[in-house]
Amino acid sequence: MNRNGIVGAGNWIVDHVKTIDRWPGEGNLCNILSQVAAPGGGPANVLFDLAVMDPALPLFAAGLIGDDEDGEYLLREIAQHGVDQRFMFKTKSASTSFTDAMSGEGKRTFFHCRGANAQLDRETLEKIDVPAKFFYLGYLLLLDGLDAADPEYGTVAAHLLKNLRDKGFRNVVDFVSEAPEKFRKIVFPALPYIDILIVNEVEASACCGIPLRKADGTMDYAKLPDAVDFLFAKGVGETVVIHFPEGAAGRMRDGKYVYAPSCAIKQSEIVGSTGAGDAFCAGVMYALHQDWSLEDALKLGAASSNFNLRHATASGGAVSLQKMQEFLQTCKFNEVEKA
Repeated sequence: MNRNGIVGAGNWIVDHVKTIDRWPGEGNLCNILSQVAAPGGGPANVLFDLAVMDPALPLFAAGLIGDDEDGEYLLREIAQHGVDQRFMFKTKSASTSFTDAMSGEGKRTFFHCRGANAQLDRETLEKIDVPAKFFYLGYLLLLDGLDAADPEYGTVAAHLLKNLRDKGFRNVVDFVSEAPEKFRKIVFPALPYIDILIVNEVEASACCGIPLRKADGTMDYAKLPDAVDFLFAKGVGETVVIHFPEGAAGRMRDGKYVYAPSCAIKQSEIVGSTGAGDAFCAGVMYALHQDWSLEDALKLGAASSNFNLRHATASGGAVSLQKMQEFLQTCKFNEVEKA
């Protein structure tokens, strides 16, 4: 079977961003000056970036939402981006997951409701039956039902990924940052069923137990290959990528280690960093889906995240593949560090 396309599954969230006039103390009142809603979560960010990148690429949304206005809002956004929503399921027993983000006086605080995402289970996602090449899951450690223990595979997520691989998918997985002890407990069982792992340096360090930044905060480039090797030793099948603001590194199982710097951007040009990691993931995933080299994949990821930084929302900065390729021909890269 000639498989083509990407399924994006996992956390579907509505971000309600409220701008307030001052930061109140406990028990005090402040005024909400404005509010705006935006889709959030790994699947939304990645799929919406990919939809703009290449409208011809088959894309499928999968997850669990509540039977409420936030859920309808997400479905409208999915439809607007031309993404297939047949695997977006509703529940009446929980609300759509949402985050209230309070922003004012240079501070931000987040109040998160796990909602329907906490009920997402293996049986729901195993209903996916399309000839897509990649199954992307974001994020482990934020999906209670999939993070739960499984008597045979260690976690429900590991069981799910094994079954989806058996159905012909190549699994791409991303995490969220958590305490190292919890991280390893949830992540390690899934690694043997992950084909492509794309994580940031904080998550990689938590998983490997290898500090990837020095005491002064700079990257310890010499330790990156060890972290990549560790993740392969724990079972990752095809490709490991570790990204960070300064660049990205990784290798394919039978390939050479590759490092690529990020695209230079002035601080004054950065509007927001929400979704930058997901934008990087979208670029890398697209390139690997098209069978590009890992080096070219890291460069496309760098371009995708660079455009993301120029917009306030998680996927509003997305541009076409052609525009990113033109950008890569002329952009300046940050100084390449030697691993």
